[in-house]
Amino acid sequence: MTTSAGTVRAKQSPAARIVEKLGGGLVRAFLVVVGLFWLVPTIGLLISSLRSPEDIGASGWWKVFTEPSQLTVDSYEKLLENGDITDSILNTALITVPATVLVVVIGSLAGYAFAWMEFPGRDWWFLGVVGLLVVPVQVALIPIAELFGEVGLFGSILGVILFHVGFGLPFAVFLLRNFFAEIPRELLEAARLDGAGELRLFVRVVMPLGGPAIASLGIFQFLWVWNDMLVALVFTDAGSQPITVALQTQVRQFGNNIDVLAPGAFLSMVIPLAVFFAFQRQFVSGVMAGAVK
Repeated sequence: MTTSAGTVRAKQSPAARIVEKLGGGLVRAFLVVVGLFWLVPTIGLLISSLRSPEDIGASGWWKVFTEPSQLTVDSYEKLLENGDITDSILNTALITVPATVLVVVIGSLAGYAFAWMEFPGRDWWFLGVVGLLVVPVQVALIPIAELFGEVGLFGSILGVILFHVGFGLPFAVFLLRNFFAEIPRELLEAARLDGAGELRLFVRVVMPLGGPAIASLGIFQFLWVWNDMLVALVFTDAGSQPITVALQTQVRQFGNNIDVLAPGAFLSMVIPLAVFFAFQRQFVSGVMAGAVK
């Protein structure tokens, strides 16, 4: 086998061998360049948030590399003094965290039920869940807004949470059901023979094994809810609006209020980035789990 590989290499031309050796390095260099280009807007926003409005209006953010004295934290001090922005950050957390936790918990329970529990119409119910994946959010905005208005939820944080949970559950159930279905049946049967009930089986066996998929789902849901603007723009009022709507309001009311917009936009972006990098390993494991049998 080694001789055969050596024969193949011997038949290759010198140019082909050079390309083969440099291929890995070229790919890595290309990925590094792409990553740097991807980070340029983030770096520019960070630097802009640390410059005064006068400096921002006079030159581009790259000027700071020749004049580092332009860097200041005055914009962040003004941001903390803006009650609309600080309240919206709290509202964003109050919306995102419950919406993420509820989708993960309910989706995990439903995914396990569809994967391993027998009940009447199970397959038809699951097909209904899959069908809900194709329903666009825009179609439901007006009907649900009217419903929330009748029951007193319109303009409240609870209404936004319920909307995100309702539209996040179909994907959560579909993802986790398919992941849980790959768990070996023998493992579950062994736990049942040891006297484990369904709840204990779910908590002690299924949840630890499904950790990567659950972490991936949590990251997807967190990023979607945190960065959402359409749903929040429709269902919130001045007292419950998240950071995305608050920043949009600042643009409409104050025009060039860049000393608030730049640090506010960076803060709204850096928090989901921190969550993603904190759970990066679990996210990659969850994404790759479905590709490995």
